[in-house]
Amino acid sequence: MDTAEIRRRFLAHFEAAGHTVVPSAPLLFDDPNLLFVNAGMVPFKPYFLGQETPPFDRATSVQKCVRTLDIEEVGKTTRHGTFFQMNGNFSFGDYFKEGAIELAWSLITNPVDAGGLGFDPDRIWVTVLHSDTEARELWKKVAGLPDERIQNRGLLDNYWNMGVPGPGGPCSEIYVDRGPQYGPDGGPEADEDRFLEIWNLVFMQEELSAVRAKDDFDVLAPLPKKNIDTGMGLERVAYLLQGKENMYEIDEVFPVIAKAAEMSGKRYGADHVDDVRFRVIADHVRSGLMLIGDGVTPGNEARGYVLRRLLRRAVRSMRLLGYEGPALPELLPVSLDKMKRSYPELEADFARISQVAYAEEEAFRSTLAKGTQVFDLAAGETKTSGATQLSGDKAFQLHDTYGFPIDLTLEMAAEQGLSVDEEGFRGLMAEQRARAKADAKAKKGSHADTTLYRQTLDAHGPTDWQAYTTLTTESRVLALYAQGATTPAAAAGTLAEVVLDRTPFYAESGGQNADAGTLSWDGGRAEVLDVQRPVRGLVVHQVRVLEGELTLDTLLSADVDRDWRVGACQAHSGTHVVHAALREVLGPTALQSGSYNRPGYLRLDFGWNGALSPEQLHDVEEAANRALREDLPVSAAIMPLPKAREIGALALFGETYGEDVRVIEIGGPWSRELCGGTHVQRSSQIGTVVITSDSSVGAGNRRVEALVGLEGFRYLAKERDLVLQLTDLLKTKPDDVPGRVQDLVSRLRASEKELERLKTAQLLGAAGDLAKNAKDVDGVALVAHRADGVGGSDVRQMALDIRGRIQDRPAVVVVIGTAGDKPSVVVAVNPAAQERGIAANQLIGVIGEKIGGRGGGKADVAQGGGTDLGGIDAAFAAVEAAL
Repeated sequence: MDTAEIRRRFLAHFEAAGHTVVPSAPLLFDDPNLLFVNAGMVPFKPYFLGQETPPFDRATSVQKCVRTLDIEEVGKTTRHGTFFQMNGNFSFGDYFKEGAIELAWSLITNPVDAGGLGFDPDRIWVTVLHSDTEARELWKKVAGLPDERIQNRGLLDNYWNMGVPGPGGPCSEIYVDRGPQYGPDGGPEADEDRFLEIWNLVFMQEELSAVRAKDDFDVLAPLPKKNIDTGMGLERVAYLLQGKENMYEIDEVFPVIAKAAEMSGKRYGADHVDDVRFRVIADHVRSGLMLIGDGVTPGNEARGYVLRRLLRRAVRSMRLLGYEGPALPELLPVSLDKMKRSYPELEADFARISQVAYAEEEAFRSTLAKGTQVFDLAAGETKTSGATQLSGDKAFQLHDTYGFPIDLTLEMAAEQGLSVDEEGFRGLMAEQRARAKADAKAKKGSHADTTLYRQTLDAHGPTDWQAYTTLTTESRVLALYAQGATTPAAAAGTLAEVVLDRTPFYAESGGQNADAGTLSWDGGRAEVLDVQRPVRGLVVHQVRVLEGELTLDTLLSADVDRDWRVGACQAHSGTHVVHAALREVLGPTALQSGSYNRPGYLRLDFGWNGALSPEQLHDVEEAANRALREDLPVSAAIMPLPKAREIGALALFGETYGEDVRVIEIGGPWSRELCGGTHVQRSSQIGTVVITSDSSVGAGNRRVEALVGLEGFRYLAKERDLVLQLTDLLKTKPDDVPGRVQDLVSRLRASEKELERLKTAQLLGAAGDLAKNAKDVDGVALVAHRADGVGGSDVRQMALDIRGRIQDRPAVVVVIGTAGDKPSVVVAVNPAAQERGIAANQLIGVIGEKIGGRGGGKADVAQGGGTDLGGIDAAFAAVEAAL
């Protein structure tokens, strides 16, 4: 049975039983504690936690999931995979244990021709919590299972909780006996390879007040409404029903292995090491397809780093199999062909997906070519020194300079029998990140722990948010926080976080910066520095109290800075206009992947390979300003997500949207996007769009930056003033400035070449005189020369030229240049002097002691530098004494 058919049957079974079919949430879900959705119940967490009222009593879904903790184990075992699909059915205060068991049992054991999965009932085993006698009796009643096929287990295996205070409850796991060829008899307690778990039924029935470990928690009270949460591993069921050995051999995964085998000339199943590589390729190519499809782009942080790591491991595994060419253009379409039946949006978006993936591979191929040489050299030096560990600073250099992720360095080191100083590497990475993120951490760090915010939300409900309709509200203070704790008051001069019952302030989201403004009350005033939504529904204002004291229940006026909001609206609408202009000029694959805007400024990231030409940038800017001149209407409408997709509204990849979404149109279909930001009423109100830069932000991604409104006009005014200054200096017309500047540059370069020629001639002339006047020191011709104003390669050239002019006797030449107020020295020794035991690399040490420096080299030539120009004469005397 195809995986897609198993998926269809699961959803049809529960839909027929009155469940609402809920589409899979994107892998990038709005949860501060998760990089990706990692379980089927994640999108339903707000309902289970009581934060939101579910719109249905029963639901079913097949949820896309990614787990990344075991990336290194992928392929080594047949159980570990990064992307997987979790079938689930959910009850919110509706049916409970008996209903869940009945629905599960009927699906897995009903005959195939009756819509079931057709598992043999005699091969089914279950586990229950040792104290859950109710579940045991229900399995006997509903399924007729004998006692010996219902095994008791402890809290560690058969109790579920979220790891934090909240709902919890016992669970019951369903297993399939694969047969004696897979292990000993005795049920799941005896062997979980033979007895494979396919489904877990969670019975949420208790509220936990404290959770110290999975099996160590305090139960506060029974839940007022009991819930059901189940998870069936789609890939596991697929390989059982398809008669395969593991998840890598099912219909949605194995074709990639087959293609990789064809490309590499290797055979799957012939060698364990190669088999691991084949599995890594199949898993990571599919995971990469799904992640890019949901809006992740390769990068060096968080989600982007996970994707980059997956794609690069797949590419490198192909190289280890002996395939040197671009691999993803061959493999990714194979994975698409198998996944599009369940996720047709992948095919519609494949132009963008493939563009991102192929660009990442090209970048990595370049990285491998450069970095592998550096790694091989470092590994060779480590082995030669007798060490067995690659240093942390070398690993950091590979990462920072050559783009080698640490996991790749670890893998390559292990292949050469070396370990890596990971602690040293992590320390250097931490220092770098601490420097880079200091500002961001200072601003956003207070929202890491959401417990206080959730307590406020539970107590007062969601904030009445009025940012779309007004710039001023009369509000009441519901909560105050300072330094991560609640506080009754905030005095003048202090920072605090404030929750109001209603607010006109826009909270930072969707790439738009938060509003600025003030809170004013009788006898006091506070400046609003930042506005965030740390938990869904709650708006929190970070403020600095300027006058008076702010206390709980204070009635105040919340006022958004009007100029700030006008600029913010111009910038956000400008972002939409630039996005539409990019697509008009470059084509539909130039899709936005991220954005940021604040008053007067915007930046937009989009999928594209290579820099935009000046002509393309000009065309984009002209298309944007043409839209402003046409004074297009800007409208906002709320509609169901399927309707928004039907009319072609673009969604920002990586954002999570509810059932109803807000669609912003500029000029109707010309720009139609899902967006929660604030906007102008007509496009002409943006004022102007001035593109200021185009840069790369990773493989397959570009970033354009632009100024709008007054900031755009000011930028153009500065450009005009600069041109006027140049015309005045050059005594020419504005149109002639580029030609005059080019002429000046050409003449300057010609003059520099002539100066260099004269300088070289002067040095060569001096070399002849110096060679003739060499001092005899015990039969050795010594030239010790101070070259004032000379440095770098000129010092070396002069020393070698002098040495070449002394052929009839042993010679030592020492030239010390003084360019840059620091001595640079070259020692050159001819073969006759070397035969007498004189070595340049020994003399450089003598010189270094006198000029406060050091150097190195070989017996014929050595060079170095120092810090003390006053020691040059002493250095010459030391060389003569040494000779």
